[in-house]
Amino acid sequence: MAPMTDFLVIGECVADIVRSPAGPDVTHPGGSPANVAYGLARLGHRAALLTQLGDDPSGELIGAHLRSAGVELLSDGQQGVATPTAVVTLDDQGRASYDFDIHWTLRPTGAPTGIGHVHIGSIAAVTEPGASAVSALAAELRSTATVSYDPNVRADLLGDHGAAVAKVEECVALADVVKASDEDLEWLYPGEPPADAARRWLALGPSVVFVTLGGDGALAFTGAGEVRGEPVRTEVADTVGAGDSFMSAMLDALAERGLVGAGARPALGALGAGELAAVLRHAGTAAAVTVSRAGARPPDVAELRAALAG
Repeated sequence: MAPMTDFLVIGECVADIVRSPAGPDVTHPGGSPANVAYGLARLGHRAALLTQLGDDPSGELIGAHLRSAGVELLSDGQQGVATPTAVVTLDDQGRASYDFDIHWTLRPTGAPTGIGHVHIGSIAAVTEPGASAVSALAAELRSTATVSYDPNVRADLLGDHGAAVAKVEECVALADVVKASDEDLEWLYPGEPPADAARRWLALGPSVVFVTLGGDGALAFTGAGEVRGEPVRTEVADTVGAGDSFMSAMLDALAERGLVGAGARPALGALGAGELAAVLRHAGTAAAVTVSRAGARPPDVAELRAALAG
């Protein structure tokens, strides 16, 4: 594994085979952690992705896509793995549903040096046998790096509900920053208001919990209270990658404020309402750019600056 990388993302790549009423299937590089790494690199950060890619056309497509933004690809050295796939079916409003063919078998591997922040999430954080390696590496790096987590719930892959909730909560307890959608929380805690679920998670240890509400904006929760981010209006092409774009831009906003790295934990925990509102606007604007075009295509620095100015 390579040294001196600012952000380390650990998790799956997925070839998204997008199926829509409008035309033929189109394959896009995807996978929530891969999208976050790509988004961070597009926003000018040094980012590495510890993942599993097959020696197959989908693996070649995804690898080239990630490297084009400057993402450094790391592996556990396993041979013979297959690149995961997902058939992404879009309805006539651009909303996505997923049918996965994915296996996650990441083996324990040594920690790189120079990491300021670790991001984990989605399928890789909860699917064994690889999930244990993800948690162990995040826990090891936590002594010097901040950690973020996005459950990105894929219910069809999670099995027993109670066991899935317990695993998600273990990941939440590892993290300093957590982001979840209102749909994630509804699956995890049926009938419980998102604000109650977010406060439940704060009690497990994170400094900040962000909840995205789709077209209704987003919320941020800290020990001091709740801040609402208003929705950023745009014409929606599809919603693929919107949450991942929010996540990478949110981390970008925190990094701009010097709030990554273990030494930043006290300041992260003391974030005020004005700063949180600015972070929510930054992240929400990035997500709005992403949903305005097909596939998980987050903005680069210039595009995000222009969108924020507009």
